[in-house]
Amino acid sequence: MADENDKSARPESRQARASRDDRLKSALRENLKRRKLQARERAATDGPSQNDDDSLNEGAAGKTGA
Repeated sequence: MADENDKSARPESRQARASRDDRLKSALRENLKRRKLQARERAATDGPSQNDDDSLNEGAAGKTGA
């Protein structure tokens, strides 16, 4: 009797699993696209700003009053 219950539950679980797999694939794809876009934006805006004499711009935090 337990075998009959297992057999009847399998088609539904296969469909549910296929649906879940499709949703996960789609979510993973969207996440990858979003992360690639974020990485591109960071690469475009990151990087230390430099003065004309190629020294790093430390701003007010690196300067001491004299």
